[in-house]
Amino acid sequence: MQLLDGVLVSGHIKEQIKQEVQKWQAAGGKKPHLAAILVGNNPASEAYVGSKVKHCEELGFDSTLLRLPADITEAALIAEVERLNHDAAIDGILVQLPLPDHISPDSVINAIHPGKDVDGFHPISQGRMLLGQPTFLPATPYGIMLMLEYYKINTAGMHCVVIGRSNIVGTPMTILMSRATNPGNATVTMCHSRTRNLKELTLQADIIVAAIGRPRYVTAEMVKPGAIVIDVGINRIDDPTRKSGSRLVGDVDFDNVAPLCSYITPVPKGVGLMTICGLMKNTLLAAKMKETVPA
Repeated sequence: MQLLDGVLVSGHIKEQIKQEVQKWQAAGGKKPHLAAILVGNNPASEAYVGSKVKHCEELGFDSTLLRLPADITEAALIAEVERLNHDAAIDGILVQLPLPDHISPDSVINAIHPGKDVDGFHPISQGRMLLGQPTFLPATPYGIMLMLEYYKINTAGMHCVVIGRSNIVGTPMTILMSRATNPGNATVTMCHSRTRNLKELTLQADIIVAAIGRPRYVTAEMVKPGAIVIDVGINRIDDPTRKSGSRLVGDVDFDNVAPLCSYITPVPKGVGLMTICGLMKNTLLAAKMKETVPA
């Protein structure tokens, strides 16, 4: 069993990005600039946004963090997005999810200019991805593909089972893994919480991508020997042995599944770090594209 080490791979990719930014600036390009919007004070969202801002500084990007109250109206939030759309200094816009219940995430995502959609969530970005056209890829699936590429895992002809159907991870993952690329060229099955024969399907899988948001959902009896397991889940569970009283686990029962695998990602220090890499690569691309934003 070999760990797919997010610390190792993200460090390699971040160094590449840093060097690319330096060359870009030396040739007259401006620093990439990411604007992040944080609504309310969700502790997990605070941590995620803080990490993204820290990575911007580390890589030589500029960043702007807008903190907005949890009771902001949807119209007021969209007005802030529109203001950033028209700010020529801003290359990428990130609205941290989840949003308060009274705000439609679709409405906010749709308001982001496609040329600044570095999360890859806008319908135009997703449509271009579906058609195989150049675009911003959703950061987590993008990061997973970068990890598979780093480890030179040839996925051609493999059966990939994706557990989860969100537009953020599950659905785009099925598209990217089925493309005529490397990594890619896999035969893909999408499963979800209502799949009746899930265990039967996962036992056929050469690659399992677990993105269902349930702690330790994928157990050893669901995984065939030699499988590659990508754990996207980040779940906090009680643990009285820890000072904090809790710890993070993935969607995979790591301790029992890992001995069966040829490769597996840990949680933490796995896919989460690769998501940051995907976001930063998208932001650099946005700066280089010099998308014309309407005044």
